[in-house]
Amino acid sequence: MTYRYATERADRSDLATGHVLRSAPGHPGFPVRLADELFQRAASHLGAGPQGLWDPCCGSGYLATVLGLLHRDRLTHILATDVDPDALGIAARNLALVTACGLAERERELRDGAREFGKPAFLERAEAARRLAARLAALGGDLPHAVRPGDAFAPDPPALPDHPVDLVVTDVPYGDLTHWSGAAPASGTEPLPELLRSLASVLPDHAVLAVTARTRKIPLPEGVRALERVRAGNRAAVLLQALQLR
Repeated sequence: MTYRYATERADRSDLATGHVLRSAPGHPGFPVRLADELFQRAASHLGAGPQGLWDPCCGSGYLATVLGLLHRDRLTHILATDVDPDALGIAARNLALVTACGLAERERELRDGAREFGKPAFLERAEAARRLAARLAALGGDLPHAVRPGDAFAPDPPALPDHPVDLVVTDVPYGDLTHWSGAAPASGTEPLPELLRSLASVLPDHAVLAVTARTRKIPLPEGVRALERVRAGNRAAVLLQALQLR
């Protein structure tokens, strides 16, 4: 893939999973540069102005948190949903990092860990939390967010009060990593086209979806054409407008 927006090979180690953002077994991170690129590509299909973001398969909340810290100035709020209650617990702690209080608490936690365990790496991570807090403040400060249960195959309307969703960015389990829960389609049924239609059913027509998965190509519902298709490493991504999926 040729990067059109995240063109600089900047140091993104402050956002690495398990560094300041929390990680957990079974909840992998996501390439930060790819997340940045997909967000900006999707946003380019929308009008000017800040957008509301929803990750309906949020897992640990890593992807949503990274986008909030990178693009706070372009977002009005973040909504993160998942069917896994354990994942939501981690997601809530990660999304707290899009606030000054959350980052300050994380920095204190890391400094306490450095003193308790005598590990210089904890101090390095504490400094990363401080840098992320400075970045967040420079881009507009605390970002409103919500983390709640939600089934992507039978979604509730995702809008927060007075905050519609304009943009969906999510990385879904697929292929060897497939593990669907909730109202997932029956075995042998292609899940991604149904997932896309389900998400679009609760979005405004103008909303743009950027969906990625570990596969060669994301299948679409019959007759639907993508705004863009992208491949990066072992991931494929597709960008669609909700109106196309009606």
